[in-house]
Amino acid sequence: MEDDKQEAGKPAANLAEFEDAYDEKLSDTLDLDTWTLGKDVAAFLDRTEQEIAEAVERESAAAKYVRDIIFPQIPTVPGAPKNAGKYEARRIDLERVHRGLLFNGGVEACDGTRVVHDTLPLTITQIGVCLVSYNGQQGSWAHRLYRRDLRAKMPDPVEEILDLLQRREKRGGQGQEDDKDKLSELAGRGIMAWAERAILRGKSTAPWRMGHGHPAPYELLPNLWANNIEMLRIPLELIQWYVEHKRFVFIPSAPRKRHWLTLGNALRPLEYIIFQTLQPEIERLITGHYRDDKLRAMKAFHDDVAPHIVVGMYRASLAAPPYIFYAHVDQAEVAAHIALADSILQEHRGFPMLVDLADTVCRTTFGADEFTSSVQMAYGDAGEPLRYLGERETRSR
Repeated sequence: MEDDKQEAGKPAANLAEFEDAYDEKLSDTLDLDTWTLGKDVAAFLDRTEQEIAEAVERESAAAKYVRDIIFPQIPTVPGAPKNAGKYEARRIDLERVHRGLLFNGGVEACDGTRVVHDTLPLTITQIGVCLVSYNGQQGSWAHRLYRRDLRAKMPDPVEEILDLLQRREKRGGQGQEDDKDKLSELAGRGIMAWAERAILRGKSTAPWRMGHGHPAPYELLPNLWANNIEMLRIPLELIQWYVEHKRFVFIPSAPRKRHWLTLGNALRPLEYIIFQTLQPEIERLITGHYRDDKLRAMKAFHDDVAPHIVVGMYRASLAAPPYIFYAHVDQAEVAAHIALADSILQEHRGFPMLVDLADTVCRTTFGADEFTSSVQMAYGDAGEPLRYLGERETRSR
């Protein structure tokens, strides 16, 4: 079947790749005689310690090569932004950022949370977004989406049941997110990504805006929005506003950019690099995804908006990993200092504490426990307290 083919052009892993990556033959992995009995799991300890020690040693060697060879070449890479290169922030400047921007409310951060309760009759998606600053200002917004496959729209009950079966055939397993279920993807990741950025734009009054994630995430620019040019313009205009505002910084938690993290791992505490614009990412996204007026809109975005957003890496402390940041090309140095100043407040993480605060407020306000309890109570009131709940919800703990 067509649905069983590789999705989105993703290549399948082959045997050689597996054996090269894990330094182990797949045939040995599939031989249960090579597995360790549960009672002898302690035997893994020596091998694990050795593997970790070797991996850390080799990463340190690679970091030296990156510092000596790669970093000096960053400004000369074709398409590099005007301020590409490696920099080091001074603590006195970070203290000025603390006093002049962060602690007086000059920076506001936004984060969201999403919880889903999925049953056969009804799927409820709750999206909550919170906006916070260090001077005590905060706000929260929420929205719930109710998805019913059966809505009694057709006069013929047989036709309606057949339509219901077709609808449910396209969905993922109950309680499981599935990339094939595009409506759930839009209702979940897409709308939350839009809400976070829209609230940070429209509800914040601070000069500087700090976002969690990518400024132009894939969830905002896939075919879900691109089916209609008017819908596609909504996220494009939202992102363009940030470019016009200029004073923003976005920091993802776990980007799918291991090669960038390799560069960041070579940074010393309080160092940062600026190495490219957003154009290469948008160019890869455009390929094969858009047609006609949608393609023209995305190319205009690529040419007119993406060059003004730069990508960088920073490292706040020796104990913490590096993080990617996105900023306006004209304000990238200030953005890096804001990210560093906020991140050194928790050296063990090296991640902006203001984003963590927004996340904590959001999870407290719109957490899964209260949401799930209210939904379960409503099913009880409807006379079906257990019938439609998922196996994990009724499992004894």
